[in-house]
Amino acid sequence: MDDYINFIENKIKKNIDVEKIIVLDNSYKHKKHKSFDVNKRHLYLEIESKFLRSVSQLEAQRNIMKILKDELKKNIHALEIKIK
Repeated sequence: MDDYINFIENKIKKNIDVEKIIVLDNSYKHKKHKSFDVNKRHLYLEIESKFLRSVSQLEAQRNIMKILKDELKKNIHALEIKIK
């Protein structure tokens, strides 16, 4: 697993109590897109968290986006979030 994926996973774990987290880099699926940038990633997050399930879907996603705010500005082009 690359260092950036580990960084994202650890950053989320530090800020939210999670039972399980999967972070996948799906950037390769978007190479032919017009807006593709080799310096930005398309990430898929699957998070199992009692805390995130206790709030609305919108609030859960806002929490994740807030944690990854800086990465979204610099390194992440797209972010898919699935809460379990």
